[in-house]
Amino acid sequence: MVLTTESANSSLIAALTAAARTHGSSPLRFHTAAGVSETTVGELLGRAQALAGWMQEGGHGPGTVAAVQVPNSVEAAVAYAAVLISGATLVPLVHIYGQRETEFVLGESGATLLLTTRQWRSIDYTERAPAFRAAGTRVELVDELAEAAGAYRAPADPEIAIVNYTSGTTAAPKGVQHTGAGVLAEIRSAPGGLGEEDEAVGLVSFPFGHIAGVVSLLRPLLLGRSTVFLDGWDADLALELIPRYRITSTSGTPLHLATLLDALEAGAELGSLARYLVGAATVPADLVARADRLGISAFRCYGSTEHPTVSSGTATDPLAKRQFTDGRPCAGVEVAIVDETGAQVPTGVDGEVICRGPETFAGYRDPALDAGTWLDRGDGGRPWLRTGDIGRLDAEGYLTITDRAKDVIIRAGETISSREVEDVLLGCPGVADAAAVAVPDPYYGEKVGAVVVPGPAGPPTLDDIRAHFAAAGMTRQKTPEYLDVRAALPRTAIGKVRKADLRRELGEKLNPR
Repeated sequence: MVLTTESANSSLIAALTAAARTHGSSPLRFHTAAGVSETTVGELLGRAQALAGWMQEGGHGPGTVAAVQVPNSVEAAVAYAAVLISGATLVPLVHIYGQRETEFVLGESGATLLLTTRQWRSIDYTERAPAFRAAGTRVELVDELAEAAGAYRAPADPEIAIVNYTSGTTAAPKGVQHTGAGVLAEIRSAPGGLGEEDEAVGLVSFPFGHIAGVVSLLRPLLLGRSTVFLDGWDADLALELIPRYRITSTSGTPLHLATLLDALEAGAELGSLARYLVGAATVPADLVARADRLGISAFRCYGSTEHPTVSSGTATDPLAKRQFTDGRPCAGVEVAIVDETGAQVPTGVDGEVICRGPETFAGYRDPALDAGTWLDRGDGGRPWLRTGDIGRLDAEGYLTITDRAKDVIIRAGETISSREVEDVLLGCPGVADAAAVAVPDPYYGEKVGAVVVPGPAGPPTLDDIRAHFAAAGMTRQKTPEYLDVRAALPRTAIGKVRKADLRRELGEKLNPR
């Protein structure tokens, strides 16, 4: 399936409006802790239009910014679509973000409205609302907006349609700005191999607050693909739903795929699932091989919040390509490998990965962060995005990411700033010096490792560090899960910690050959 001519050549708002007419009967199902909700693309977009009208009448339409922090559900999908078609700029918030992170995002983005929910598992979102309101953000619960409606007027696309926040090398999250045209380009260049035939049914578990979740929500709305959504990954539930809805493909992190394979190896039935796009973290080659042995064609992809999908394999690629490469550049995307001077390196040689395409982001919310992000090679085209990742291209055009130049940790698809972890770690009793680095993990791809130089009183235990991070209000995902104690940190001549050395040494220690 492809976007219709009418929607493909128009704005994101017009494309969503057209989708309600062209494939409004396409089914969407949401399996959440609260129960099962079944709807269609047309019904969902109809509810979104009523909510968008309510927003516009309340002064939260064109020229404003609205944030949504709701776990995957039909209410979340309605809220996301409503903000987009209202003409406001959408700020998706990962539902597990704590108050500290959410306050920063609301403040920097300039959000005047936050759509959230009452509770998800142990998180009570209402406890945070008074602080957000005191800072000038109106907070509304989607649980109470089912009947909200207003006279809707279709606006033009705003200059910036979506601002996704991601942790990077800076301690504070970075607001990544995308235009409506860029979002449509991402949908059009969808990774191959996930199954675009009419009978294909997809399964989505990526949280909507993540860039992969936003795309995974908009793709079925714009393409009319039958889709089942989960509000959290549960391998047993997934294997129950696959035969029920004849699900043929899904995507996720190595954690998602590994737990699915664990269940299959324990005797669960696979059903109709045939294709699995795995990425957002380091993908072990053996994981792809395990999937192949169990009847699932798994293939890797590569992207970032700044450029959602740079490259992707396909389900029909040879096993070795699916195991050891991140696929070929997507349609309309250019990839080059350059040295430190910006000159292109030969095929098969490692260098920094740079890329460009119509779906590349439009710059950070804080323009000061744009410095060093772009590379103008004087070729007459748009500037190239400097990814900060190290990789190579082979003779057949397949890309392989081999290392990371950016000082980040990617745990189950969530990008974590090493600096943010270190700022908290250095305040822990018993820590004289410390570095946070990614350590390999068979399920999460990577997890947070703390390399600590102890003070005179001796080193803290991992439990001590966990208690310290909890007291500092850090989320569980950013709390160190591995501790390595050393007499000193390896540093360069100018005193910079040699993170690449630490990653390599810890990787060899945890996975000896």
